[in-house]
Amino acid sequence: MTSFTVPGMSAKDGAEVAELLQKALSRYNDLHLTLKHIHWNVVGPNFIGVHEMIDPQVELVRGYADEVAERIAALGKSPLGTPGAIISDRTWDDYSVNRDTVLAHLAALNLVYNGVVEDTRKSIEVLGDLDPVSEDMLIGHAGELEKFQWFVRAHLENAGGELVTEGAASEKAAASKAKKKS
Repeated sequence: MTSFTVPGMSAKDGAEVAELLQKALSRYNDLHLTLKHIHWNVVGPNFIGVHEMIDPQVELVRGYADEVAERIAALGKSPLGTPGAIISDRTWDDYSVNRDTVLAHLAALNLVYNGVVEDTRKSIEVLGDLDPVSEDMLIGHAGELEKFQWFVRAHLENAGGELVTEGAASEKAAASKAKKKS
């Protein structure tokens, strides 16, 4: 392991920032795999629109993973992009919806984005005192992730502005509620 970090940052702070970023790397790696899973398994009316909406999200999230991994390396640590690292860093369950309708997947994906965005915002909060460069990077990611979630939620919103999945606590419950409302 290296004994350096970026100039102007203590080794202790560099290690703490790298640890936070490692968790972001695992989140992003998990998210882009989940998005591809949805891309391959979405069926029904509006299939093609959602199928095509997902791929740009996949590419941007893969780019976020690369950007975060390179920042970890610049901090003098080793980014871990293995399946084992994802599992080790997980505080969430594996995506639970397989071949299903557009609304079912989007309802489940909305909950995935809730977790990713919440965790990213928590990291931003901590990074504000430690490393404004990493903080700025995650702020940019958060803005795009929130926009992606808006794209997803637009399909789940009724005319009154409410999400048809309101109150669902699991991906399968959200998927089920969305299908019942359609």
